[in-house]
Amino acid sequence: MSYKKITVEKSEVFPEVIIIKPSVGVDHRGTIFTTYTEDLYKTFLPDNVKFIHDKFAESKKDVLRGLHGDNKTWKLISCIHGEIYEVVVDNRPESETYLKWDFWILNDKNKKQVLVPPNFVNGYLVISENATFHYKLAYKDEYFDVDKQYVIKWNDPRLKIPWPVKTPILQERDK
Repeated sequence: MSYKKITVEKSEVFPEVIIIKPSVGVDHRGTIFTTYTEDLYKTFLPDNVKFIHDKFAESKKDVLRGLHGDNKTWKLISCIHGEIYEVVVDNRPESETYLKWDFWILNDKNKKQVLVPPNFVNGYLVISENATFHYKLAYKDEYFDVDKQYVIKWNDPRLKIPWPVKTPILQERDK
């Protein structure tokens, strides 16, 4: 089995946002890859913050989830099936990059992961027939669920994000 090594890079827009391409092994049987090793990820996280739980969301084409975030959660995002258009927005009013955004195509072929720090929001649009979105969460104390998260409207005119769909499928809080 031949392996490609793990590569790590920073977003071109936000040095705080890290993109990881996992180690992938391919042979005649298929593919094997590693999505998490504590030694690597603890180099990006503050002391005493560790990944606590994982979440998955299965969605169909044109579902847009986000833009959501909070002030304490780190999110390690990937797409384990299908393909998504992943967007991250800086929500720190004091930052030089406030309300700027970056995006990546994440899918089950490129296996990229995006590490999103607190005070950034993220959202994604499913661009394949269906997709399974995965995020691993790291935070101190209790989890900030929907009731404590902030939301930026997906089509906020200040952002000018070129979503590849005009009328996405949304939940109430994203409308």
